Amino acid sequence: MTDNYGSKLEGNIDIPEVDQNFKGMSISLSNVNAREWFTKTREGVKPWAEFFNFNKFKVPKSVAPVPKRVVRNIEQFQSNYMFVFGGLIVFCILTSPLLLVAIAVCLGACYIISLKNQERKVRILGKELSLVQQYAAVGLCSFPIFWLAGAGSAVFWVIGASFFIIMLHASMYITAEEAEVIELEMEEV
Repeated sequence: MTDNYGSKLEGNIDIPEVDQNFKGMSISLSNVNAREWFTKTREGVKPWAEFFNFNKFKVPKSVAPVPKRVVRNIEQFQSNYMFVFGGLIVFCILTSPLLLVAIAVCLGACYIISLKNQERKVRILGKELSLVQQYAAVGLCSFPIFWLAGAGSAVFWVIGASFFIIMLHASMYITAEEAEVIELEMEEV
């Protein structure tokens, strides 16, 4: 193939394969590590019926088995806990209208910057600003808006609520080893 100037154009173009593990879900992640982590997390989700099986919730008889139970449950339900954390983030954003507006304004400004940079580079006082510098300026200018919207308290609420819910589930959900011991005790009686 030749271009308008008579030069010959050659080369190989690597086209990334579409991951079939997403089952109809179209998410484009440019970072390979992020894509692998997302796929691994999504595949690691245990069935929600198992996660919410209330027959497996038992108050421990003593404090001694709790740390082992928490570690095992966090290993087993790590992906489910990530979805709980994400759900709490979405809940917090949707129930705080001012925070929702602040996020929309920040994302809108970033979108406008990306559109402006496609047309031509942005110049301020004769100096061309890179895209990273422009995004940093948006972040700096949006900091007071997020502070007024209560983003700091929202972040700490999400962290605290996630910690509470995850630790409550992880400490009360009996592991497979404990279930076997309970079954053996029931058979002896």
